[in-house]
This record gives sequence, structure tokens and C-alpha cells, in this order.
Amino acid sequence: MNEIKTLLLPEMVDTWQQTLNWQPTMEQQGLFQQLYEAILQGNQQLNLTRITEPLEFWEKHLWDSLRGIWLQESGINRGISRGCSGYPQGVPVQSEGKGEIQPHSLKLIDIGTGAGFPGLPVAIAFPNHFVTLLDSTRKKVTFLESLINQLALENVTTSIGRAETISHQPQHRQTYDIALLRAVAPAPICAEYALPFLKTGGLAILYRGHWTDEETEALKPRLEKLGGVIEAIETFTTPITQSVRNCICLRSCLPPKEVPIKKNSRKVQ
Repeated sequence: MNEIKTLLLPEMVDTWQQTLNWQPTMEQQGLFQQLYEAILQGNQQLNLTRITEPLEFWEKHLWDSLRGIWLQESGINRGISRGCSGYPQGVPVQSEGKGEIQPHSLKLIDIGTGAGFPGLPVAIAFPNHFVTLLDSTRKKVTFLESLINQLALENVTTSIGRAETISHQPQHRQTYDIALLRAVAPAPICAEYALPFLKTGGLAILYRGHWTDEETEALKPRLEKLGGVIEAIETFTTPITQSVRNCICLRSCLPPKEVPIKKNSRKVQ
């Protein structure tokens, strides 16, 4: 316990500023630290993450989670929709500066959240937005509920179940502005999971490592059936290890057409 408490996340103020033109407030930095300690503690009972060293945790869980939201080409920051009509203009996500949040609130869902990434860092950085953490594993959701209470995050809730089932419930279907998916499934499956959650004009952000033109072409037929388009593919490198990352941005242009969902007998764990 004492060893866990003495592990401190690096503040990385200059790197936050240089890469995102933003840096966390002291309160947000404190929440990141509490999140880190809670994940390390939870790791003793649950298989939450193999990434536990402070600098690696900062880069791969905190910075990477937020970099996906800070897309330069998707139109999130500028509220511009290039892929279809019907998306509200002037939707801000994060203003420049230190922890400053624009007043407009968005609804986000983190599909297959696992240990709470990217959803929890996003909720901490964007306290005016509302984040739902979705996972099919009951033990992980129970852990996340405890963690949310511990961090006193009032803009986060949880949902337990499989995405293809939850997305058809009236309280979730076509109710979100942004869906986040990180290391969940192949991209066509992620699109099938995400787009039914989105309002017309909503955006799904797929966090990926390697990405190819072949994957882009394989994704297009599925999107056509779902009423979506690829709005942007942004490639960038992480600031510490210089690893290549890609974020695939999918815009929902029409109410999703019904795609046959395979009956799955797997139960919530």
C-alpha cells in the first residue's frame, strides 16, 4: 500500500502545453494522481492494465486518452462537420489554456471502457461534459463505480452490458454526441457498435495503433450500411516513446439502418 502511494505521476506541464496547447489545473492533476493510485490498487484484485510505471501510465493512459479528443482534423475543436448535414455548428470541446472548459456540454460514451480509459481522463479534463462508461464485465463496472465515487466525479456514470444490446435501448440509442472506442475490436465491428449510439451528426473516435489503406477500404462498406462516413484519419506520434498512433473519426450522417445483430449467448461476467 505504501509503495503504491509513493508512486507519483510526472506533471509533464511543458509536454501537455506543447502537444495539446493545454495543461491540467492543480485539481485535475490531483485527480489524475488519485486515478493512478486507484488503478494500481485495483490491479491487485483485477486484471486492469499492464501499464503501471508512472511515465508509461501518463503517456499511454492519460495523454493518449486525451489526444484522441484533441483531434485537429475531425472538426471537434472547431465544431465543423464536413461529412454530412445536420450536425450543430460551433460545438466546442476544449478551449486553449489551462483547464478551461467551454460552457457547451456534450454526451460521450466510452464503449468497452475496461479500466476506464479513455473515458475517465476525458471526464476529468472536461468536467462540463457527461461521460458514460460501458463495459460487459460486472467486476470492472463495480470497480469503476467505486472509483467514480472516490474521485467525486459528478459527470460520469456507468452501464453494464454488451454494446450491440445496450445501443438498442431507448435511453441510449442515438443519444450521444461522441463515442470513444479504444482497443475494442476490428474497425468494422467498432463502427457497428458505435454508430447506433450516436445522434445524427455524432462522431465516433476509434483509437488505433497501426492503420492501413486496406483497413480504410474494408471499413467503408460497413459504414455505408450504417449511414456513416469516414470524416478523418489522423496519424500522430506519442511524446515519450514516439509510437505511431491513429485516430479514425466516423461521422453518423443518417439514422442508422438496422443491421442484423447476431444473437450472443455470452452472459455478463
